[in-house]
Amino acid sequence: MANKLTTKKPLFGNKRSHALNATKMQQKPNLQTKRVNGTKVTLSTKEWKTIKKAA
Repeated sequence: MANKLTTKKPLFGNKRSHALNATKMQQKPNLQTKRVNGTKVTLSTKEWKTIKKAA
């Protein structure tokens, strides 16, 4: 089981057709699981880029 360090959550909204019909949808964050010092960590790709840039 990976440790989830991110606080990102899905965005909710409506999809709109050309006829303006509304259907519920959600955009999930791009979460990735990687190993850091032997422990699995789940972060978003943007957070991974920030960590990689700082290191």
